[in-house]
Amino acid sequence: MAGRIKLSFHSRVLLTVLLLCWGLVGIFMVFQYHREKEFKAQLLDTELQMHNLRIIDAIRHSDPIDDIAGSMDKSTDGLRITIIDREGNVMFDNNSSTPFPTANHNSRPEVTDARKHGTGHIIGRHSESDDADYFYSARLGDNGTVVRSAAPYTHKLEEFLRADSTLLWIMLVVTVIISMVGYLVTRRISKSIVRLNRFAQRAEKGERIFEEEAFPHDELGSIASHIVRLYIQRDERHNEAMRQEKDKIRLKKQLTNNINHELKTPVASMMVSLELLRDCPDLPEEKKREFIERLFANTRRLSSLLKDVSTITRMDEGSEMIAKETVDLTALIKGIVEEEQIRTEAHISLEVPQLTVMGNTALLESIFRNLIDNAISYSGCTEITIRADRDGRFTVSDNGCGIAEEHMPHIFERFYRIDKGRSRAAGGTGLGLAIVRNAVAIHGGEIKAFNNNGLTFRFRLGKIRQEMHGESCT
Repeated sequence: MAGRIKLSFHSRVLLTVLLLCWGLVGIFMVFQYHREKEFKAQLLDTELQMHNLRIIDAIRHSDPIDDIAGSMDKSTDGLRITIIDREGNVMFDNNSSTPFPTANHNSRPEVTDARKHGTGHIIGRHSESDDADYFYSARLGDNGTVVRSAAPYTHKLEEFLRADSTLLWIMLVVTVIISMVGYLVTRRISKSIVRLNRFAQRAEKGERIFEEEAFPHDELGSIASHIVRLYIQRDERHNEAMRQEKDKIRLKKQLTNNINHELKTPVASMMVSLELLRDCPDLPEEKKREFIERLFANTRRLSSLLKDVSTITRMDEGSEMIAKETVDLTALIKGIVEEEQIRTEAHISLEVPQLTVMGNTALLESIFRNLIDNAISYSGCTEITIRADRDGRFTVSDNGCGIAEEHMPHIFERFYRIDKGRSRAAGGTGLGLAIVRNAVAIHGGEIKAFNNNGLTFRFRLGKIRQEMHGESCT
């Protein structure tokens, strides 16, 4: 609605609390005012009733009423004494300054109450006989007569009947204190609501949210903190999932582009060799054999590339998709070393205790075979050492040329080559160390490389079972 004032949550809560408090204080003050006024009226009524009792007692003993009324008039300024018979006629009235009242007084409220209840009083009723206001107090006497005392409603009497203003000031101070406490309490409550509302607005806009604002240490603040913390955690998980998904897409595109690039060279070489063999049937046998060897080498390189691509693609699909079983890790490594030792002059030494691991045989084999192949093909080493402790911490090192430090951060990237010409000549696919890193990660570890009189790889495989700790393969 146009022009409508929109109050904040804190203002609405504070206004509600203040209205309730002020309402209760107001009701209490009104109640206390009337109660105090009634109490003072009862005190005055009690005093006047004493005068009425003296008049009634004088009537019983046939004492002169004028003398008794005169003495009472001296104790109370302007005290008016009236005696009314059963029919409501005035029998006696000590007010000589006005005509003697002749009206029937049974209709007067104080007289009516006295005849019903024995006593009656009324505050500030106007007298028709002398045109003045009085405080009337009546008492039923003998034979249906009513004795009535009336105190003039002067400024002094009005002051006496008025409630004490001290109470008013005390209640005003209490109201101010209640208002201040209400402000502080509602401000503390609304602080959590305001911050939660600000969080909701930022979340709706998709803004990045940090847990930078502390909520008050109360139940509402705790709930608000939990909501913000859960949202931040969910947002972080979502962002991490999106990042991983983008990384997968980027890696797949990169893998596809790299595969296309890697396939061009061997395929082109194979096509040239095949075209020469087809178009030149009279080539010398040595040339034919050279082209056939080239075809065989490129075919083997393509086969190795496809195998590595298949392995790394399978790992990208997720570790949960890869079957695992109990593997005799020591026997597996020993078999790989025996096969690799045949094709190299470098000495491969093995110092591994008897270990069993829960893992994938093909991936575990790819870890050690690629590390050994990497040392044989690129390091120019004469010694390769594989060591492990009983907790499955492995070290694979060689005494070769090592790797320049500027290349060290990139050696586990896919298709990264330090010397591209030498790598292709050696038949490498550029995926070996990337496969090693992913395979180690799938088995719960992390691999690191550093130069130490050659190149050293250090990693750990999880869920190792130790068997026959006293034996090791060397």
